[in-house]
Amino acid sequence: MNKKIGLILALVLVAFLVMGTASAGLFDFLGGDNSGNATTNDEDTFIVGFDAEFPPYGYKDDSGNYTGFDLDLAKEVCDRNNWTFVAQPIDWDAKDAEIDSGSIDCIWNGFTIDGRENDYTWSDPYFDNKQVFIVRADSGIDTIDDLNGKTVETQKDSSALAALQGDNKTIADSFGTLTEVADYNTAFMDLKSSACDAIAMDIGVGEYDIKNQDNPDDFKVIDQYITTEKYGIGFKKGNDDLKNQVQDTLNEMFKDGTVAKIAEKYGISEDALIQP
Repeated sequence: MNKKIGLILALVLVAFLVMGTASAGLFDFLGGDNSGNATTNDEDTFIVGFDAEFPPYGYKDDSGNYTGFDLDLAKEVCDRNNWTFVAQPIDWDAKDAEIDSGSIDCIWNGFTIDGRENDYTWSDPYFDNKQVFIVRADSGIDTIDDLNGKTVETQKDSSALAALQGDNKTIADSFGTLTEVADYNTAFMDLKSSACDAIAMDIGVGEYDIKNQDNPDDFKVIDQYITTEKYGIGFKKGNDDLKNQVQDTLNEMFKDGTVAKIAEKYGISEDALIQP
């Protein structure tokens, strides 16, 4: 009797194993990945950690592919070094754990150096990210002083908001109102409908958003900035060898005009680039 029970249990176990293998194969056939494991990292693979919702630096396009200014730069670096390029979207709050564990090689995604100078091994700054105001082209608003008494919107938790609540609070104090919105799509809709008079935002994101409006000429950037910050590539502290190799390649790309060409593709002004 006990032998029969044991045989039955063994057959049940085998059945479950076969079903599990078959379902895993079907899952893979359908394009899924039930392993839960990240891409294996080695000396020939360059894994870039990025926020997948931060255009134009890194985002998912209409075809479902990851793209962006920074990702294109990283891919070109890989091509020139014969590395396999992997764009790895990450939870931005977990970026330090990702880079410390070695699951990513760097953070390259509109990543601000200012205030983090001692937290990573940094590349040279390559992008001057100014906080600016976007207004309607026919608004008659040409300077920051013209925003006196006006309604200004910015995205919650943004660098522009931090600047206007911090060292540049005197600018915000001159507004009629400073309103936080969930995203810049909302802000642009409000600007188009005259629900607000200006948007405070990153210049790179602002130029990208203007380029992708139905009528880009309806908007302009005020030729004065709130504050500025520098973008760089963040590597694990002490990883100087990889940083130097990436930096040398990026310098070549600046010199031969590749960086400027990629910037143009995403509507980024060449004036924002920091030449090495």
